[in-house]
Amino acid sequence: MSLIKINNRNRLFPSWNNDSLKSFLSSDDFFNNDFFEEDSLMPAMNVKEHDDEFEIEFAAPGFSNKDFEVTIDDNILNVCGEKKTELEEKEEDYTRKEFSYNSFKRSLSLPKTVNADQNVKATYKNGILKLNLQKKEEAKEQPKKIIEVL
Repeated sequence: MSLIKINNRNRLFPSWNNDSLKSFLSSDDFFNNDFFEEDSLMPAMNVKEHDDEFEIEFAAPGFSNKDFEVTIDDNILNVCGEKKTELEEKEEDYTRKEFSYNSFKRSLSLPKTVNADQNVKATYKNGILKLNLQKKEEAKEQPKKIIEVL
């Protein structure tokens, strides 16, 4: 009788093969919930291009204007939002403590037509974070030039 060496170091559950683990996890409806998909944790985003600027909107209800950090670093726009809430209620015979934490980070590579040196206007109103980024002068549409034919 010969011995066969089995290498189980790279498996989360050594007694199962990878297909068994996948089928186990996917069989439960709990794991099919949108909560486990990374995109569901990101705010919806709209990007609009106008003649002289780009307008970017993020749907981030429940935040305040102090909960955001917007930076431009090496032509990358970084938008971060973080909100922490703690509630503690103490009575004679019980204490109730609740907390919540929400955060997101979105990074966008800016086109070369954006003037990153100019101030970015950022406003937050009714759950929408709106950013206005100015275009460079040479990127703006020039008015049509009419040439008179003689």
